[in-house]
Amino acid sequence: MLPIAMGAMAQERVVQAENVRLDYAQVLNVEPVYQTLRASRTEEVCDELPTLPTTTVHPSKEQSRWARFLESIKGVFSGDDEARAQDAEAQAGQSTEPARLNCRSVPVEREFRRPIAYDVDYVYKGTKYRSRLAEDPGNRLRIRISVMPYVPTVPPVEAPAP
Repeated sequence: MLPIAMGAMAQERVVQAENVRLDYAQVLNVEPVYQTLRASRTEEVCDELPTLPTTTVHPSKEQSRWARFLESIKGVFSGDDEARAQDAEAQAGQSTEPARLNCRSVPVEREFRRPIAYDVDYVYKGTKYRSRLAEDPGNRLRIRISVMPYVPTVPPVEAPAP
């Protein structure tokens, strides 16, 4: 019974508390790690009709005065402002909307890049390290220093079979 009790005592191990302190390391390089997102949506694309250059006929002064007189009389008796606006546009040879032809839906691909992490190279007490961090640390990186004694694990000794 004594050898079994001594074997149980030998297997017990004392767990030592970690000795921890914080310090700063010098940052050498920061490289962003990007995620590429692709999105597509459909847009309507139409071909515009080409507009032909309009030529303006310049009537003589008499015809011009007579035409202006008739238009002013017509405008006074016609209370329709919209009709007058359309007539003015027609005379000017301009329309408010370009003529559209052959409309179709076209898929449009877009690509977005966004940083998801940062690969940081830093040096502490002459040794270089590399870590992937969620944020850019700047010039200095706060690090956690932990010191514990190394205790090799000894496989448990099995008792011989009786």
